[in-house]
Amino acid sequence: MPAPYVELPPPDPVLSPRTGWTRAHWEALADRLLDALVPYATPGLAQYRLPGRGSPWGLVLDGLEGFAHSFLLASFRIAGSGGSGGEVDSRLLERYARGLTTGTDRDSGEAWPPLTDSSPQMAHAASIAIGLHESRRWIWSALDPDVQERIVDWLWGFVGRRAPEGHGALFQAVAEQFLASVGGPYRQEDIDGGLDRLEDWYAGGGWYTDGDGRVFDHANSWALHLYPMLWTRMAGERDAGRGLVYRRRLAEFLAVHPYLFGADGAPVHHGRSLAHRFAAVAPVWLGALEGCSPLPPGQTRRLASGAVRHFVERGVPDARGLLPLGWYGTFLPAARPTSALASSYAAVKAFLGLLLPADHPVWTEPERPLPVEESDHCTAVPAPGWLLHGTRNDGIVRLVNHGSGPELPEDEPHLAKFGYSTASGPEAGSPSRQRNVDGHLALLSPDDAPSHRRGIRLLRCSGRLAASRHTAQLPGTAVEFGVESTSVVHGPWEVRVHRVRPRAGVAVREGGYAVADETRPAAEGGPGWALARTADGLTSAVVALYGWGEDTGVVARAAEANAFGPHSATPYLRRAAGSSDRRGVYVTLLVLSRDAVHPGALREAVECAVADDDEVRITFPDGDTVVVRAA
Repeated sequence: MPAPYVELPPPDPVLSPRTGWTRAHWEALADRLLDALVPYATPGLAQYRLPGRGSPWGLVLDGLEGFAHSFLLASFRIAGSGGSGGEVDSRLLERYARGLTTGTDRDSGEAWPPLTDSSPQMAHAASIAIGLHESRRWIWSALDPDVQERIVDWLWGFVGRRAPEGHGALFQAVAEQFLASVGGPYRQEDIDGGLDRLEDWYAGGGWYTDGDGRVFDHANSWALHLYPMLWTRMAGERDAGRGLVYRRRLAEFLAVHPYLFGADGAPVHHGRSLAHRFAAVAPVWLGALEGCSPLPPGQTRRLASGAVRHFVERGVPDARGLLPLGWYGTFLPAARPTSALASSYAAVKAFLGLLLPADHPVWTEPERPLPVEESDHCTAVPAPGWLLHGTRNDGIVRLVNHGSGPELPEDEPHLAKFGYSTASGPEAGSPSRQRNVDGHLALLSPDDAPSHRRGIRLLRCSGRLAASRHTAQLPGTAVEFGVESTSVVHGPWEVRVHRVRPRAGVAVREGGYAVADETRPAAEGGPGWALARTADGLTSAVVALYGWGEDTGVVARAAEANAFGPHSATPYLRRAAGSSDRRGVYVTLLVLSRDAVHPGALREAVECAVADDDEVRITFPDGDTVVVRAA
């Protein structure tokens, strides 16, 4: 683990016994992130052109994205200092006032591109609008009237335009609400139309899918709750009752949100745009800002500080003070293919807490532990179709996925797997992505090409059991098989029951969690089991309970395929073509733990019986019995 590259104040073990972090740590990190961008600014400070991979839209748009994200962070820092009665950094005021002046001057050579239908710059314009609103007293009000007019003219490009898909519809609502607040042009139907799309996507329990379909991930935190709540801060009493609805939904979401974080502060590694990293903590600050959070103030800070500290301790930001495009270091599959380095700076949404005054209870009350620090837990989240099970002794939270996955030509490794966790990531780099071993039940064609998990349909999600049905399609063919899968959680263990009848010539394979490290994980295998273990003791194992036969389990190795380290390994089971179970029932025990794992002993100790009607009875070593029936 690299040493932190940020100089921070001494920890405060009394106020923050879990993380040591205080408001001063957040301010120091914000200042480091902002100052580190200055060498990459254009002469007029309207763009920050960061090194590394660029987007398909070119240098100017990437530079605008760098400005927009950094201005959002600067606005939180400025308003946080000024609103708490402190001294506002005049350098920030001057830097961003000049950038706004230059970026909206068409003759400056650094002008921002105009807003057009569904253009990517709409996202960056929304961030600028939010920053202008939150720092209104110090930035907007101090700008010359002609600069204000140019900003309004630029944002006017939203009016009547077609917004991007998914949560991009909210960019227009936020930006036009800012225009309304400063007497600029806007269309109420644009604002209402964007916000109305939220109602189409709401799935209950505080969860939104990002657009049509079932795409649930951390965007629920850093977009789908964030933009509506920030819109209400602009709209005020003119929110037509929407704010009350959004606050109620946010409160429902926050009741579950802490269960997505491990004891080391890591968020579950799942979903799109993972390079946004700690942006996932934004909603806990929103709940405190809007007075609707069910979380104790000390737990709010513990969750947020823990997540940010988790990355700082692992070298994020890097030695340059920049946020790499990845998870810990640079790992491009963790970002969208179109993302430039500036996209990582969406992480600054985590700094919303600086808007809360320094004497607010979230900054002054002692930290409170996360759920996984207090006890083992299994939490069913029906809207996305997830089971979240955490274990106190190793601090790991695992996500069992039976409800989220987009319809794409090939499986998206960050969305379509059965299992994710706070301590591991999927094999996302080529060729491991195409081989698709980890977290996946695959039917294999004669050339070993794996089936895809398509059309995921949630059947049940309650207690410690979740079930779904999906279609397994062999690549390059029209051959499809229906697969019904059920997961049962017991402490750190998950038992998966699959029902599928492959035809002759089709093999069956199931992979466990991929584990990764700086060195090659150890690998072991025996009759009906396989195990991979990192140097620090993180172990992934798969154990055959029924339908797999006695073949020795295998460990697939990869290099440069995983966000958690250059060397990765995945244990898996395989049933050869022509030897499939006549019932079409396959039962597997999966383990991800930092505790000792003995797969051979588990195979003997966990009993599995399949009745004539295909009812599966699982008995754990403590006598606990679960019966799994076909839907």
